[in-house]
Amino acid sequence: MLDQPEEIHALFQGAPQTTEFKKLRKRIVRATREAIEQYGMIAPSAQDPDAPRARWLVCLSGGKDSYTLLAVLHELQWRGLLPVDLLACNLDQGQPGFPATVLPAFLEKMGVPNRIEYQDTYSIVMDKVPANRTFCALCSRLRRGHLYRIAREEGCSAVVLGHHRDDILETFFMNLFHGGRLATMPPKLVNEQGDLFLYRPLAHVAEADCEKFSAAMNYPIIPCDLCGSQDGLQRQQVKQILDGWEKNSPGRRQIMFRALMNARPSHLLDPKLFDFAGLSLDPQTFS
Repeated sequence: MLDQPEEIHALFQGAPQTTEFKKLRKRIVRATREAIEQYGMIAPSAQDPDAPRARWLVCLSGGKDSYTLLAVLHELQWRGLLPVDLLACNLDQGQPGFPATVLPAFLEKMGVPNRIEYQDTYSIVMDKVPANRTFCALCSRLRRGHLYRIAREEGCSAVVLGHHRDDILETFFMNLFHGGRLATMPPKLVNEQGDLFLYRPLAHVAEADCEKFSAAMNYPIIPCDLCGSQDGLQRQQVKQILDGWEKNSPGRRQIMFRALMNARPSHLLDPKLFDFAGLSLDPQTFS
Protein backbone atom coordinates (compact mmCIF):
# COMPACT_ATOMS: atom_id res chain seq x y z
CA MET A 1 0.00 0.00 0.00
CA LEU A 2 1.58 3.23 -1.16
CA ASP A 3 0.84 6.51 0.56
CA GLN A 4 1.72 9.13 -2.04
CA PRO A 5 -0.99 11.84 -2.14
CA GLU A 6 -2.09 10.85 -5.62
CA GLU A 7 -2.24 7.18 -4.69
CA ILE A 8 -4.31 7.19 -1.52
CA HIS A 9 -7.68 8.42 -0.36
CA ALA A 10 -7.67 11.54 1.82
CA LEU A 11 -8.89 9.45 4.77
CA PHE A 12 -5.46 7.78 4.83
CA GLN A 13 -3.28 10.79 4.17
CA GLY A 14 -0.94 11.43 7.05
CA ALA A 15 -1.09 7.81 8.17
CA PRO A 16 1.80 6.74 10.44
CA GLN A 17 4.69 5.15 8.56
CA THR A 18 5.62 2.72 11.32
CA THR A 19 5.78 -0.99 10.56
CA GLU A 20 3.32 -1.65 13.38
CA PHE A 21 0.68 0.65 11.90
CA LYS A 22 1.15 -0.69 8.37
CA LYS A 23 0.57 -4.23 9.66
CA LEU A 24 -2.51 -3.06 11.58
CA ARG A 25 -3.94 -1.32 8.54
CA LYS A 26 -3.26 -4.28 6.29
CA ARG A 27 -4.89 -6.64 8.79
CA ILE A 28 -8.06 -4.55 9.03
CA VAL A 29 -8.36 -4.07 5.26
CA ARG A 30 -7.79 -7.78 4.62
CA ALA A 31 -10.34 -8.87 7.24
CA THR A 32 -12.93 -6.43 5.89
CA ARG A 33 -12.42 -7.58 2.32
CA GLU A 34 -12.72 -11.22 3.43
CA ALA A 35 -16.03 -10.53 5.21
CA ILE A 36 -17.43 -8.67 2.20
CA GLU A 37 -16.55 -11.60 -0.07
CA GLN A 38 -17.47 -14.40 2.35
CA TYR A 39 -20.94 -13.07 3.06
CA GLY A 40 -21.75 -11.97 -0.49
CA MET A 41 -22.10 -8.24 0.14
CA ILE A 42 -21.24 -7.43 -3.47
CA ALA A 43 -23.69 -8.73 -6.06
CA PRO A 44 -22.15 -10.69 -8.97
CA SER A 45 -23.66 -8.12 -11.32
CA ALA A 46 -21.35 -5.47 -9.81
CA GLN A 47 -18.57 -6.74 -12.06
CA ASP A 48 -20.67 -5.93 -15.13
CA PRO A 49 -19.72 -2.40 -16.30
CA ASP A 50 -23.15 -2.02 -17.89
CA ALA A 51 -25.07 -2.90 -14.72
CA PRO A 52 -26.38 -0.13 -12.41
CA ARG A 53 -23.84 0.63 -9.69
CA ALA A 54 -24.96 -0.19 -6.15
CA ARG A 55 -24.92 2.51 -3.49
CA TRP A 56 -24.27 1.94 0.22
CA LEU A 57 -25.32 4.18 3.12
CA VAL A 58 -22.32 4.08 5.49
CA CYS A 59 -23.46 5.02 8.99
CA LEU A 60 -21.05 7.31 10.82
CA SER A 61 -21.64 7.89 14.52
CA GLY A 62 -18.32 9.55 15.20
CA GLY A 63 -17.03 6.61 17.23
CA LYS A 64 -13.81 4.69 16.60
CA ASP A 65 -15.60 1.82 14.85
CA SER A 66 -17.51 3.91 12.34
CA TYR A 67 -14.40 5.94 11.44
CA THR A 68 -12.53 2.69 10.83
CA LEU A 69 -15.40 1.40 8.69
CA LEU A 70 -15.53 4.59 6.61
CA ALA A 71 -11.78 4.65 6.02
CA VAL A 72 -11.45 0.98 5.10
CA LEU A 73 -14.42 0.99 2.70
CA HIS A 74 -12.99 4.03 0.93
CA GLU A 75 -9.59 2.31 0.82
CA LEU A 76 -11.14 -0.71 -0.89
CA GLN A 77 -13.15 1.49 -3.25
CA TRP A 78 -10.09 3.62 -4.03
CA ARG A 79 -8.15 0.53 -5.05
CA GLY A 80 -10.94 -0.83 -7.24
CA LEU A 81 -11.83 -3.68 -4.88
CA LEU A 82 -15.27 -2.37 -3.89
CA PRO A 83 -17.34 -1.52 -6.99
CA VAL A 84 -20.06 0.42 -5.17
CA ASP A 85 -20.76 4.10 -4.42
CA LEU A 86 -20.50 5.17 -0.77
CA LEU A 87 -22.59 7.80 1.01
CA ALA A 88 -21.59 8.60 4.59
CA CYS A 89 -24.50 9.41 6.88
CA ASN A 90 -24.60 10.82 10.39
CA LEU A 91 -27.86 10.89 12.30
CA ASP A 92 -27.74 13.69 14.86
CA GLN A 93 -30.20 12.44 17.50
CA GLY A 94 -30.43 15.68 19.45
CA GLN A 95 -28.33 14.67 22.43
CA PRO A 96 -27.44 17.68 24.60
CA GLY A 97 -23.90 18.81 23.95
CA PHE A 98 -23.49 16.82 20.75
CA PRO A 99 -20.78 18.59 18.67
CA ALA A 100 -22.87 18.94 15.52
CA THR A 101 -20.15 20.62 13.46
CA VAL A 102 -17.42 17.99 13.93
CA LEU A 103 -18.55 15.38 11.42
CA PRO A 104 -19.69 17.76 8.65
CA ALA A 105 -16.32 19.54 8.83
CA PHE A 106 -14.42 16.26 8.83
CA LEU A 107 -16.32 14.80 5.88
CA GLU A 108 -15.97 18.01 3.89
CA LYS A 109 -12.23 18.09 4.53
CA MET A 110 -11.89 14.45 3.45
CA GLY A 111 -14.00 14.96 0.33
CA VAL A 112 -16.44 12.23 1.38
CA PRO A 113 -20.00 12.42 -0.04
CA ASN A 114 -22.33 12.63 2.93
CA ARG A 115 -25.73 13.38 4.35
CA ILE A 116 -26.20 14.84 7.83
CA GLU A 117 -29.69 14.29 9.24
CA TYR A 118 -31.13 15.81 12.41
CA GLN A 119 -33.87 13.89 14.22
CA ASP A 120 -34.54 14.46 17.92
CA THR A 121 -34.90 10.86 19.04
CA TYR A 122 -33.19 11.77 22.33
CA SER A 123 -36.31 13.48 23.67
CA ILE A 124 -38.46 10.48 22.70
CA VAL A 125 -36.12 8.05 24.45
CA MET A 126 -35.96 10.15 27.60
CA ASP A 127 -39.75 10.45 27.65
CA LYS A 128 -40.59 6.81 26.97
CA VAL A 129 -37.94 4.86 28.90
CA PRO A 130 -38.71 4.46 32.63
CA ALA A 131 -36.18 5.54 35.21
CA ASN A 132 -33.32 3.08 35.83
CA ARG A 133 -33.94 1.32 32.51
CA THR A 134 -31.46 1.28 29.65
CA PHE A 135 -31.98 3.37 26.54
CA CYS A 136 -30.31 1.09 23.99
CA ALA A 137 -33.27 -0.88 22.61
CA LEU A 138 -35.55 2.07 21.89
CA CYS A 139 -32.70 4.33 20.77
CA SER A 140 -31.46 1.69 18.33
CA ARG A 141 -34.95 1.02 16.96
CA LEU A 142 -35.63 4.70 16.31
CA ARG A 143 -32.22 5.24 14.75
CA ARG A 144 -32.56 2.21 12.50
CA GLY A 145 -35.95 3.39 11.21
CA HIS A 146 -34.53 6.77 10.19
CA LEU A 147 -31.50 5.17 8.54
CA TYR A 148 -33.72 2.89 6.46
CA ARG A 149 -35.77 5.90 5.39
CA ILE A 150 -32.66 7.85 4.43
CA ALA A 151 -31.29 4.88 2.48
CA ARG A 152 -34.50 4.72 0.45
CA GLU A 153 -34.47 8.46 -0.19
CA GLU A 154 -30.86 8.30 -1.37
CA GLY A 155 -31.34 5.27 -3.62
CA CYS A 156 -29.11 3.02 -1.49
CA SER A 157 -29.48 -0.76 -1.52
CA ALA A 158 -27.74 -1.30 1.81
CA VAL A 159 -27.29 0.26 5.22
CA VAL A 160 -23.73 -0.40 6.44
CA LEU A 161 -22.89 -0.48 10.15
CA GLY A 162 -19.59 -0.51 12.05
CA HIS A 163 -20.20 -3.45 14.38
CA HIS A 164 -17.03 -5.49 14.82
CA ARG A 165 -16.08 -8.98 16.00
CA ASP A 166 -16.36 -8.11 19.69
CA ASP A 167 -19.84 -6.59 19.26
CA ILE A 168 -20.93 -9.83 17.61
CA LEU A 169 -19.47 -11.97 20.40
CA GLU A 170 -20.99 -9.81 23.13
CA THR A 171 -24.41 -10.01 21.47
CA PHE A 172 -24.11 -13.80 21.27
CA PHE A 173 -23.46 -14.08 24.99
CA MET A 174 -26.17 -11.54 25.84
CA ASN A 175 -28.66 -13.71 23.95
CA LEU A 176 -27.26 -16.83 25.63
CA PHE A 177 -27.32 -15.44 29.18
CA HIS A 178 -30.43 -13.26 29.02
CA GLY A 179 -32.44 -14.30 25.96
CA GLY A 180 -32.26 -18.07 26.09
CA ARG A 181 -31.26 -18.41 22.43
CA LEU A 182 -28.21 -18.94 20.25
CA ALA A 183 -28.17 -15.82 18.08
CA THR A 184 -26.06 -12.78 17.35
CA MET A 185 -25.66 -9.89 14.90
CA PRO A 186 -25.41 -11.41 11.42
CA PRO A 187 -22.92 -9.87 8.98
CA LYS A 188 -25.66 -9.61 6.36
CA LEU A 189 -29.44 -9.56 6.58
CA VAL A 190 -32.51 -8.21 4.82
CA ASN A 191 -34.76 -5.75 6.67
CA GLU A 192 -38.34 -6.64 7.58
CA GLN A 193 -39.73 -4.77 4.58
CA GLY A 194 -37.47 -6.80 2.30
CA ASP A 195 -36.16 -3.80 0.36
CA LEU A 196 -32.78 -3.14 2.00
CA PHE A 197 -29.70 -5.08 3.03
CA LEU A 198 -27.92 -4.44 6.30
CA TYR A 199 -24.17 -5.13 6.19
CA ARG A 200 -21.48 -5.37 8.87
CA PRO A 201 -18.18 -5.47 6.95
CA LEU A 202 -16.07 -5.24 10.14
CA ALA A 203 -17.50 -8.57 11.36
CA HIS A 204 -14.02 -10.14 11.42
CA VAL A 205 -12.19 -7.10 12.86
CA ALA A 206 -11.24 -6.92 16.54
CA GLU A 207 -12.38 -3.93 18.58
CA ALA A 208 -8.81 -3.36 19.77
CA ASP A 209 -7.69 -2.95 16.16
CA CYS A 210 -10.40 -0.34 15.50
CA GLU A 211 -9.31 1.55 18.60
CA LYS A 212 -5.62 1.49 17.65
CA PHE A 213 -6.37 2.47 14.07
CA SER A 214 -8.64 5.43 14.80
CA ALA A 215 -6.28 6.70 17.52
CA ALA A 216 -3.28 6.48 15.20
CA MET A 217 -5.18 8.37 12.49
CA ASN A 218 -6.25 10.99 15.05
CA TYR A 219 -9.87 10.96 13.88
CA PRO A 220 -12.15 13.29 15.92
CA ILE A 221 -13.90 10.77 18.17
CA ILE A 222 -17.35 11.69 19.51
CA PRO A 223 -18.40 9.66 22.60
CA CYS A 224 -21.98 8.45 23.03
CA ASP A 225 -22.89 10.11 26.32
CA LEU A 226 -26.46 8.82 26.18
CA CYS A 227 -25.47 5.17 26.55
CA GLY A 228 -22.14 5.69 28.26
CA SER A 229 -23.80 7.49 31.16
CA GLN A 230 -25.60 4.33 32.27
CA ASP A 231 -23.94 1.82 34.60
CA GLY A 232 -24.62 -1.88 34.77
CA LEU A 233 -25.62 -2.43 31.16
CA GLN A 234 -25.82 -6.09 30.17
CA ARG A 235 -23.34 -5.49 27.37
CA GLN A 236 -20.82 -3.97 29.75
CA GLN A 237 -21.16 -6.94 32.06
CA VAL A 238 -20.63 -9.40 29.22
CA LYS A 239 -17.66 -7.39 28.00
CA GLN A 240 -16.07 -7.66 31.43
CA ILE A 241 -16.52 -11.43 31.38
CA LEU A 242 -14.94 -11.70 27.93
CA ASP A 243 -12.10 -9.42 29.00
CA GLY A 244 -11.41 -11.73 31.94
CA TRP A 245 -11.37 -14.81 29.73
CA GLU A 246 -9.09 -13.10 27.22
CA LYS A 247 -6.70 -12.03 29.97
CA ASN A 248 -6.45 -15.57 31.34
CA SER A 249 -6.30 -17.22 27.90
CA PRO A 250 -5.08 -14.85 25.17
CA GLY A 251 -6.77 -15.59 21.86
CA ARG A 252 -9.96 -16.89 23.49
CA ARG A 253 -12.14 -14.28 21.74
CA GLN A 254 -10.98 -15.35 18.29
CA ILE A 255 -11.53 -19.03 19.11
CA MET A 256 -15.10 -18.31 20.25
CA PHE A 257 -15.71 -16.19 17.17
CA ARG A 258 -14.59 -19.03 14.91
CA ALA A 259 -17.09 -21.26 16.69
CA LEU A 260 -19.89 -19.02 15.40
CA MET A 261 -18.79 -19.98 11.89
CA ASN A 262 -18.60 -23.68 12.70
CA ALA A 263 -22.06 -24.65 13.97
CA ARG A 264 -23.09 -28.33 14.03
CA PRO A 265 -26.91 -28.56 14.15
CA SER A 266 -26.77 -32.32 14.79
CA HIS A 267 -24.83 -31.64 17.99
CA LEU A 268 -27.23 -29.05 19.36
CA LEU A 269 -30.80 -29.54 20.61
CA ASP A 270 -33.01 -27.65 18.17
CA PRO A 271 -35.33 -30.04 16.26
CA LYS A 272 -36.15 -27.24 13.83
CA LEU A 273 -32.54 -27.28 12.63
CA PHE A 274 -31.98 -31.04 12.62
CA ASP A 275 -34.38 -33.94 12.11
CA PHE A 276 -33.66 -35.94 15.27
CA ALA A 277 -36.95 -37.81 14.98
CA GLY A 278 -36.04 -38.92 11.49
CA LEU A 279 -32.78 -40.54 12.51
CA SER A 280 -32.76 -44.30 11.89
CA LEU A 281 -30.36 -47.17 12.19
CA ASP A 282 -28.74 -48.82 9.19
CA PRO A 283 -30.38 -52.29 8.81
CA GLN A 284 -27.29 -53.50 7.01
CA THR A 285 -25.39 -53.50 10.32
CA PHE A 286 -27.73 -56.24 11.63
CA SER A 287 -27.57 -58.57 8.63
